[in-house]
Amino acid sequence: MIDTDIILYALMGGILPALVWLAFWLREDYKHPEPRKLLLKTFLLGMGAVILVLPLQKAVDAWFPGFIFVAMLLWVILEEVFKFGAAYIGGIKSVEDNEPVDPIVYMVTAALGFVALENTLFILDPLIEKEIIHSVVAGNLRFIGASLLHVVSSGIVGVAMAFSFYKSRKKRITNTLIGLIVAIVFHVGFNLAIVHWDNFGTMFSFGLVWVGVVSLLLVFEKVKTIAR
Repeated sequence: MIDTDIILYALMGGILPALVWLAFWLREDYKHPEPRKLLLKTFLLGMGAVILVLPLQKAVDAWFPGFIFVAMLLWVILEEVFKFGAAYIGGIKSVEDNEPVDPIVYMVTAALGFVALENTLFILDPLIEKEIIHSVVAGNLRFIGASLLHVVSSGIVGVAMAFSFYKSRKKRITNTLIGLIVAIVFHVGFNLAIVHWDNFGTMFSFGLVWVGVVSLLLVFEKVKTIAR
């Protein structure tokens, strides 16, 4: 039986950093903020996506034993598609999605919901084993790296939707699919670099993610200028 205090600490370690990042990104849309109810819904759906993705990822491991690249690719596809689904159901399909910047906001919110539960589960095992330092280090690394990876990859999809916001339905669907493909490639590249290039790969991946964050912030500003 897992101590309820350990579960509470794990939730705090996973959710609070995600909320810090969420507050940071929502400041980019401070002039026309989205309804808090929809943001909460999207965040919770992002968390729920983890629960749906995990068993599917385990099934992938069982179906493709030894095929590291194939398994990794399918893992990433599942994560990116389910994060998009959480954002779409949470807010993108609503009437509040009424300006180009909104898809980015909802995609980032869903990504951080996903991050919140994923990080909670990631630091839960060390806490159960009483490895407090390991748990703190793991949480900090994911706060800096993996959390931003999800934000950038989902942000790519949001940007693709933003730049086709006033286009035809066909163009919007095409752009969304292209955005998902680019997000998947970016995410897989991050994982492959860490797996195959050891310490250099880790540093390279973290640097790439921060470049992605800065780029996303710049694009955020650009998207604001195309609103009618």
